[in-house]
Amino acid sequence: MTTIEIFRSDAYARRCDAQIISVDENGLLLDQTVFFPTGGGQPGDRGRLLMTDGKALDVIDTIKRPDGGAVLHQVANGARPHVGTRLIAEIYWPRRHRLMRMHSALHLLCAAINEAVTGGQVGEHKSRLDFDVRGSKLDKLEIAEKLEQWIDEDRPIREHWVDQDTLHQRPELIRTIGVQPPVLDGRVRLIEIEGIDLQACGGTHVRSTGEIGGVTVGKIENKGRQNRRVHLSLVD
Repeated sequence: MTTIEIFRSDAYARRCDAQIISVDENGLLLDQTVFFPTGGGQPGDRGRLLMTDGKALDVIDTIKRPDGGAVLHQVANGARPHVGTRLIAEIYWPRRHRLMRMHSALHLLCAAINEAVTGGQVGEHKSRLDFDVRGSKLDKLEIAEKLEQWIDEDRPIREHWVDQDTLHQRPELIRTIGVQPPVLDGRVRLIEIEGIDLQACGGTHVRSTGEIGGVTVGKIENKGRQNRRVHLSLVD
């Protein structure tokens, strides 16, 4: 079973009509969804499943089912509707939008440091990236100034789809060591920040750097001989 992932083509879609295609103790599978499942360091969406009788189920997490492409909606305790039930799937938009802003800000951070990424986590309020930095010290002020400039310039953020083989020809498009981006029908999505960054990514993003808003570069930690952890938070 697979799920049509509306968020891949439209990160701003907040709700969609859907039908339940499977129900088990772990959650519900829908034929299509706007819910982003945990992946690539970005948390899964939360929200509600609205029934035609007015009842609602709270979605407390969204993950990819281990055996394939279906998106599993984990719901709070309560009665499970039957397979075939029609409903409206609705994400909690304020949280999703913050994650979109933060994820885009982390791409700017990649460009500001321009070293291999060894790990990271996208958070609603705080995020981090780990970099493989050899023989140099990161300048927190310099990084913050670059981010502020790029956000002020309100540069467009676009997506492009390329054949999977492109990644073999251009390995620099994969910034995170040991993590492969999702492949959909033999294609991979690239996220471009105009004139600043281009990399493979399956997450959700805002339309321009100006939409990110203010950010603060937090502490920079040493996590090994070469590994440097950089923290980032949104200013609201």
